[in-house]
Amino acid sequence: MSSLDALIFGPVPSRRLGRSLGINCIPPKCCTYACVYCQLGRTTKMTINRQHFYDSAELTEAVGRHINQSEAGGEAIDYLTLIADGEPTLEKNLFQIIRQLKALGKKVAVITNASLIWQDNVKEGLSEADWVSLKTDAAEIETWRQINRPHHKLDFDQIQKGMLAFAENYTGTLVTESMLIRGINDQVKHVKKIADFIVQLKPVTAYLGIPTRPPAEKGVKQPFESDLVRAFQIMQGQINQVEYLVGYEGNAFSSTGDIVKDLLSITAVHPMRKEAIEALIKKTDAAWSSVDQLIKSGLLIETEYMGKVYIMRKLSTPGNRGKMGVRME
Repeated sequence: MSSLDALIFGPVPSRRLGRSLGINCIPPKCCTYACVYCQLGRTTKMTINRQHFYDSAELTEAVGRHINQSEAGGEAIDYLTLIADGEPTLEKNLFQIIRQLKALGKKVAVITNASLIWQDNVKEGLSEADWVSLKTDAAEIETWRQINRPHHKLDFDQIQKGMLAFAENYTGTLVTESMLIRGINDQVKHVKKIADFIVQLKPVTAYLGIPTRPPAEKGVKQPFESDLVRAFQIMQGQINQVEYLVGYEGNAFSSTGDIVKDLLSITAVHPMRKEAIEALIKKTDAAWSSVDQLIKSGLLIETEYMGKVYIMRKLSTPGNRGKMGVRME
């Protein structure tokens, strides 16, 4: 077993992809954005410089081991999903990684914020995937800056043009995801503009999300139900298929038999409710004391959001709480 095994988690329940084996292909909190609602906390390394982070052959071998282990235990896998605690298209070797993953006989999905899609090699890499989700939280530059807090060298118009160019030629399943934040982009004028842009992309499905896990910034709130319903109706008036991403995905997380490894891998990209961890523990011979030890050692943190207790990986460095703590490249 290599160190790359820790980058792979699941399969986990996904509201969009069924049973998803997650692949965390980017180092912690390395991103092009510092979204106010990010469930993994604040970005600590903001960059738009694409790099080779991990060897594609070794990563594929590690994924293959997880597939074999999961299927031997009766766990079905619908997708291999590149979903990082940063932006997956920062991986310079994206094209080769996706092609090698597909050779394992599974469909490959990529969840991207689309910030680098104006680059031809990014479009080429994403074109290899079977399913791609593009972030569309705003259709105006000021709202984009307020919600996504992008790297200062990113150009909003350039990103939108890149998304349109990609959508025009992409032959896989294209979806969009828009996170609605109370008082920022959930009002009629904002939603109409988002819908006007999304309809040009012609996605199979346009997903409307709300913060369901603890966000990076405390002031972030879910839209009022009436505003959410109105946003859905506006979107549905222009786009063929609109769906909510507002429900809990469930507790059906898979275990490798090593509860510590499972928790550290899953919570790095997917904060878990307390009851989900309790269900996972039941699949092993572990006890809740393992969770307590990870919290005491500072590897996990416990937080409450919307009346639910969540356990998540502590990715920020000491001293960054209460301030942005971003290193810019």
